[in-house]
Amino acid sequence: MTTPRSTAPMPATGPAGGAAGSPGGTATSGGAAPVSAAAKDDMDLSRCTILIVDDNAQNVELLQAYLESLPCRIVTAADGVQAMRIIESALSTGGGPDNAVPDLILLDIMMPKMSGFEVCRRIKEDPATRAIPVMMVTALNELGDIERGVESGTDDFLTKPVNKLELITRAKSLLRLRHYKRELDRHIAYEHDVEQSRGSDQSA
Repeated sequence: MTTPRSTAPMPATGPAGGAAGSPGGTATSGGAAPVSAAAKDDMDLSRCTILIVDDNAQNVELLQAYLESLPCRIVTAADGVQAMRIIESALSTGGGPDNAVPDLILLDIMMPKMSGFEVCRRIKEDPATRAIPVMMVTALNELGDIERGVESGTDDFLTKPVNKLELITRAKSLLRLRHYKRELDRHIAYEHDVEQSRGSDQSA
């Protein structure tokens, strides 16, 4: 696991699951929370964490080098078991600047101890982590491998050898998806609290 390049405070992890929302929402007559500046403008990438999972040290170093143009915090794992421990540790401590739940996972498939397919399946089956975007970075390109990846729940594929521009473009897209999903969850939770408060007032 590498030393983080950024220790900027991380936003609280929103509830998992559900579809991504739109960044351009407005307050409703029902008393919805106003759209935050982060939702109106682009997200702050320095508040994002990317987890790279690959048993090949050279592949990890290459991905890190390609992602240097992004101000994200980078964490690495040498296999699937270590990746799951990193995620579980972040969840158990509630996250934080030095132990944040990943906002994006770049996942190799062919690894010892636990394959990328299994790692992805576990992430997507857990309500606490299923909203984390997973991009499988692999040399496998057979239709059966792609189908297995889709069945395990991956959000995207990137074929090795990795193209730097393609990696950065797709990573930004998935990070935005994660950001807008959190914004949507925040608004839904606010609406729910407002409705509960109204119900309590009416019954009083």
